[in-house]
Amino acid sequence: MPPRTLDQIVEGRRSQPNQLIEVLQDVQKDYGYISKEAIQTVSQDLGVPLIEVYRVASFYRAFRLKPSGKNVLTMCMGTACHVRGARLLLDQATGQLGVRPGEVTSDGLFSVEHVNCLGACALGPIVTENGSYHHHMTPGKLRKVIETLSSQETEDNQDVKAQ
Repeated sequence: MPPRTLDQIVEGRRSQPNQLIEVLQDVQKDYGYISKEAIQTVSQDLGVPLIEVYRVASFYRAFRLKPSGKNVLTMCMGTACHVRGARLLLDQATGQLGVRPGEVTSDGLFSVEHVNCLGACALGPIVTENGSYHHHMTPGKLRKVIETLSSQETEDNQDVKAQ
């Protein structure tokens, strides 16, 4: 099913500034991120100043202002994970994929992010892959996760071509 248009997302919520976060969540759900065009449309339709829409969208880590890869790897860099080697995990992911945090691989399959805390300190270091938590992560385990996701994508592409 194609994503709803911005007009469809805002429909029924026009001139209701209290709907800002919900509308932004819907935009992100349908498009994967919140574009400049979406910020302008939401501002206009809800009657919220442009700077306020941008402030909310850029403040919450749940919102993305740029497209992400099909597979999003998020590294926890909080204190508990940091002392257990989180930096090595970030280095592993960025080195293996050839991107910096916040970038998307040229094939669009991966993006790497880091956050201050994922809230699972006792299980650190933590990496999430598309929202699934991987605890007590090591660079070797992370390499295998990335390889598995890459090979699954290759298999999926071969299945589509065979049909």
